[in-house]
Amino acid sequence: MKRFQGIYWRQFGLTAGMVLLTLLLLGTSFFTLTYTYMMTEKRDELQEKAELMAELTATYSPAYSQVFGSENQGMRIIAQVAASLSDIDFLIWDIPTNTLLTTDAALEGMEITLPGQITRAVQEGRTYSGMSRLNVYPSSKYVVAVPVRTTGLLGQEEISGMVMAITEAQSLTEMWRAFLGIFAMTSITVILIAFVASSVSAMQQTKPIKEMVQVTRRFAEGNFDARVQPLNRNDELSELAEAFNAMAQSLQQTERQRSEFVANISHELKTPMTTITGYAEGILDGTIPKEKEEQYLRIISDESRRLSRLVRRMLDVSRIQSLDTAREKRPFDICESMRRVLISMEKKITDRQLDVDADIPDESVVVLGDNDLITQVIYNLLENATKFATPGSTLYLGLSVHGEKAIVTVRNVGATISPEEIPKLFERFHKADASRSQDKDGVGLGLYIVKTILDQHREQIRVTSEDGVTTFAFTMTLAADVSAAERK
Repeated sequence: MKRFQGIYWRQFGLTAGMVLLTLLLLGTSFFTLTYTYMMTEKRDELQEKAELMAELTATYSPAYSQVFGSENQGMRIIAQVAASLSDIDFLIWDIPTNTLLTTDAALEGMEITLPGQITRAVQEGRTYSGMSRLNVYPSSKYVVAVPVRTTGLLGQEEISGMVMAITEAQSLTEMWRAFLGIFAMTSITVILIAFVASSVSAMQQTKPIKEMVQVTRRFAEGNFDARVQPLNRNDELSELAEAFNAMAQSLQQTERQRSEFVANISHELKTPMTTITGYAEGILDGTIPKEKEEQYLRIISDESRRLSRLVRRMLDVSRIQSLDTAREKRPFDICESMRRVLISMEKKITDRQLDVDADIPDESVVVLGDNDLITQVIYNLLENATKFATPGSTLYLGLSVHGEKAIVTVRNVGATISPEEIPKLFERFHKADASRSQDKDGVGLGLYIVKTILDQHREQIRVTSEDGVTTFAFTMTLAADVSAAERK
C-alpha cells in the first residue's frame, strides 16, 4: 500500500475523484430534470386530450348513457380516430351505469374494476395522473383521468363519468434512455481524458521532486556537483528547481570555502607552531648557542603572540557570524565612533609618520546599526590603511551623506592594488603579495571581518585603487526619525 501513498497517486486520486464527483452530480441533476420535464410534458399532453374527449363526451347529454349503446356509434368512432392520431388509448367510463367505452380492443367485453384512488380523485372533481395497471394490464401504464361534467335534470352540474387517456410507459422513457446513453458515453470519454490528463500532470509535477530527492541524497554523500535539470516552463516547480540549484551552488561554495578555511587555518597555525617547536627544541638540545637563546626566545614570544592573535581573530569571526544584527541595531552617532577610532590609532599613525585628513562633520550623523561592530569596521579599515600607507603620506578619513545613506571613506597612498586582486581582499587569510614583506603581524582576517559585519547589516563596501591611491568606502543607513534625546 505504500507505493500508492505518494504525491503522484494523491494528485491523481484527487483529480479523478473530483471529475467523478462532478459527473455524478451533473448526471443526477440532468437525469432528474429531464425525466421530470418529460413526465410533465407527457402528462400535460394526455390531460389536454383527455379533457377534450371529456368535452366531446359531455355533448351527448342529457342522453349520456346512449354514448355506450350499440345504436350510437358516433362517440366510439370519434374516440377511435383520436386514439389512432395520437397513439393514445381512451377509456370512457359511465359512473352511474358502470359501463365502459374503450378504444383498446383488448379490453372489449371485459369487466373492469378501477382502482379506488382513480375513482375517488375523479368523483372529487380532481384530475388523476400516475402509473397504474388498472387491474387489467400486465404492466403499468401512464394514466391521466379527468371527470366528465354534465348538467343534471335540475340544471345542476354533476360528474357523470370520466375519461382516461392511457399510454405505454415505455414511450415515456425511450427518449430519456437515449439521453442517458449519450450522457454515459460522454461521461466515459471525459473520465478517460481526465484520467490521462491527471496522470500526465501528476507525473510532470512529481518527476522534478523525485529528481530533487535523488540530488539531495547525493548531497548527503558529499557530492555537491549534482544539479536538477532546468524545467522549460513558467510555474512554481520551475522556480523551485532554480532555487534548488541556487541552493546547491551555495552549498558547493560553502563546502569549498570550508575546505579552503581548513587548509588556510592549518597553514596559518602550522607556520608559528613549527617555528616555536623548532626553536624551543634547539634551545633544549643545545643546538642554539647560549648567547643566541635570548634572540630565539624573542622570536618564540613573537610567534606565540601571533598565534594568540590568530585564535582571537577566529573567535571574533565566529562571534560576529552568530550575532543577530537585526535585533542589535540601534541609533548611534557614527561621527563620534570615527573620532574614537582616530584617537585609538594615534600611536600607530605617528609611528608611520602619517598625516591625517579627517573630514568628519561637527554635527551628529545618526545611523542604524551595532555601534561596537561598526566601530570595529572603521578600526580595521583605518588600521589596514595605516599599515600599507607610504611613510610621510596623508591618511584620509571622511564622512558624507547622500540621500538615506551615510558613506564612510578611508583612503591612503601606497602600492596600487591590481584589479584582479581587489575581489580577493575580503577572503579569509588573504594577503596581497606586495604587502607580505610589510605585514608580518597580520593574519588575513581583518577585511574578512569587515565584509562579514557589513553583510550582516545589509550594507555595501566599495574598493578602488588607482595610481597608488586606495580607497575603501562603505554605506550606513541613516536613522532619520531618531529624536535628539535618542541621539544623546
